[in-house]
Amino acid sequence: MPAQHTVIVGGSSGIGLATAQRLVAKGFTVTITGRDEARLDAAARKLGPEARALRMDGTDTDALPARFSQIGAFDHLVIALGSGKGVGPFAELAIGDVKAGFEEKVYAHFAVAQSALPFLSPTGSVTFISAISAQAAVPGTSGISAANAAIAALVPVLAVELRPRRVNGVAPGVIDTPWWDAIPTEQKLALFNDFTAKTPVGRVGTSDDVADAIAFLIGNDFITGHVLPIDGGLRFLAA
Repeated sequence: MPAQHTVIVGGSSGIGLATAQRLVAKGFTVTITGRDEARLDAAARKLGPEARALRMDGTDTDALPARFSQIGAFDHLVIALGSGKGVGPFAELAIGDVKAGFEEKVYAHFAVAQSALPFLSPTGSVTFISAISAQAAVPGTSGISAANAAIAALVPVLAVELRPRRVNGVAPGVIDTPWWDAIPTEQKLALFNDFTAKTPVGRVGTSDDVADAIAFLIGNDFITGHVLPIDGGLRFLAA
């Protein structure tokens, strides 16, 4: 029986790359995509011969069907696209930043899933990546919370509409990934220390924590329509 093939859009770093590593270790064939060709090539070398890399921009919606045509038929789709736009106090938040966040996150997830459908196995799965900001009332996150809530809302609808394909999502909490690299190191460490103190499990998360959950959702064919929090319990206490 040939290995199952998973496409990870946004798979060249962070959660996407960790998921690719986890699936390759489980015997999957993996295609990772991303916008940065050098980063893609480096990730593909790290993953080994069971992986291929394809340059793809999730926000370039017109080009997506042709990109998926290059990939061909596959079994599972993971959409690991993020955005840092839409962070800041609500009273001062620029609408342009909120729109950019929706372009980079919501519309990209939507368009990628749509474009992948003709090539996705009818018994396969889609896993969206939302965020715990959609469930936790954290001041200063109204823009990204709205975007991540929109993605979470897609999951149960598509689980019914696209059946028998399974559609699930994960909602990561504070995860130590390159998403935080725009913040100066000292500020980032202070934030992580604060979140560590608030989180019931006593630490921030890793990309591997989320990758484990995604691999579980892909492998369990009796779970659909769920958005699984991967936050160490932070959503209960973050506010």
